[in-house]
This record gives sequence, C-alpha cells and structure tokens, in this order.
Amino acid sequence: MNTRNLRFRSNRVRDIMSLFHEELDGLYGSGEVGVYVDMLFEAFLGWDKVRLLTSKEQTIDQSDLLRFHWALEDLKHYRPIQHIIGHTDFCGCRIEVGPDVLIPRPETEELVNSLISSPSLHEEGSKILDLCTGSGCIDIALKKAFPQAEVIAVDISENALAIARRNAAINDTEITFLQADVLSETFHFPLSTFHLIISNPPYVRECERAQMQRNVLDFDPALALFVPDDDPLRFYHAIAAIAKKHLAKDGLMVTEINESLADEVCTLFREQGFSPTVHTDFRGKNRWVTAN
Repeated sequence: MNTRNLRFRSNRVRDIMSLFHEELDGLYGSGEVGVYVDMLFEAFLGWDKVRLLTSKEQTIDQSDLLRFHWALEDLKHYRPIQHIIGHTDFCGCRIEVGPDVLIPRPETEELVNSLISSPSLHEEGSKILDLCTGSGCIDIALKKAFPQAEVIAVDISENALAIARRNAAINDTEITFLQADVLSETFHFPLSTFHLIISNPPYVRECERAQMQRNVLDFDPALALFVPDDDPLRFYHAIAAIAKKHLAKDGLMVTEINESLADEVCTLFREQGFSPTVHTDFRGKNRWVTAN
C-alpha cells in the first residue's frame, strides 16, 4: 500500500491517536480504545504511557505508520488486540497467543491467583496436572508460583502445544507437555497422583454462539470453546474420571465452568464422590468449581 493513501492526517502521534478514537470509539468505547493505543505504541515503538503522553507532537516514520494503519483496520474487523501485538500478560507472565489458542481471560487469572497461596502446593514433591492447557498460561503461572512442583500439561492440539512450549521457554519454566485427547477412553497416565488437577475445558454450548462477541467467535479456536448442546458436560465427566484415578487423597480438583451449568457440574462431581464448591468471579458470575 502506498503510505500516501493512509487516512492519518499526518504521521504525528497526536493525529494517529485521534484517528483511532474517531474510528473505533463507537465500537469499543473511548476508554478501551485508549488502552489499545497504549498497547500498540508499547508493542510497535517500545513507548510506555509517560513517553506517549509527553510525545504527542513527535512524528514517526512511514513504516511504523503503516503498522498502525493495519492495526486500525484489524481492530475495525474485531481482531483481538492480543493477536495484533502477539502476546498478553497473565499473572505477570508474557504469554504468546494466536488463532490456535484461547486468549487468557481475567477470570482465569483470578482463578489462578486464588490458588497461589495454597500451602500444600509449596511442599516438595507436589504435582500439578493441567488438562486442556491451550497457551499454557495456567501451568506456566502455577510453575512460577510453585517452582518445586512437577507440572504436566495436556492438550489435543499440537498447534496449541507448540505455542505452550514456546511460552514455557519464554518464561523459563520446565513443564512436561503431552498431546492427548482427555475424552478418549484410552487416555491414561503412568501410575501417578497429583495434588492439583486443573482445567479450563471447552464449555460453551453451540446454542450460545449467537450471544458471543465477534472478537471471540471469529478469532478464538472453536475446538477450545464449544461443546454439543446434547452433551455439554462431556469434559467434566472426563475430568472427574481422571481425578478419581489420579487425584491425591488430600488433593484439589479445579475447573472453570459455564456460569449457566454450575448446578449440573456440581451434581456430576457429587455423583462421582467429590465435594464441590462453586466460586464467583469479580463480576459476580459462577466461574469455577473446586472439589476434593
């Protein structure tokens, strides 16, 4: 593209910021657009918020201006900002993301932070199993919090595992990654017990697609999101079966849930001999279940 055809009034920072607000405030709101602008200047130019606030009259070169142009176009088509810059922050860890993995959500971060004070996981010889790991954000954050723990992470997608392995390397964490389908009847581990079995499995029912935002529906992998309407608890059946075999006597099972299915998940876990508790997130929604 000829950079002369870009809609920016100039390559001055103030004009770049103005165009983002003019074209995106109606889609995202002014506050959210301001956050996106901050993130883009940091990712593209290495500027922090102070540098950005004090450099509004500065100009940038045409190659950088082109990057802002394509970012603006992507945002107009609801591409997630995390995909544009290629990463996100999760519990203080830099996590690469892309179309093969879910973008970590604040609710998941809240769940992980709730576990970090757990005294049992600080003990030598503790073991953690992460099912449906995706980007690896959960197991990486837990390994950072419990460096003495052995962590095993499982996912069906080799593409997702490739990203998770890169994230583990970026964050200097030693994690064992396994490709496997947790729904398979042949899924098993060597004889081993875990002090924590954790999962953020697919739990969005197909009938709920229409309620989802485009930035999730169009860009997150369907494999990591959806379950059939007639079998929405399939992963919880599998997780409970794995926990019955591999959860330590004093261990904890933790799973994220569909807020509409909290009662059903708890009933399933009780039927499998566990004592479940529902936890609400910072929005007051049923978000995860712990069981032992």
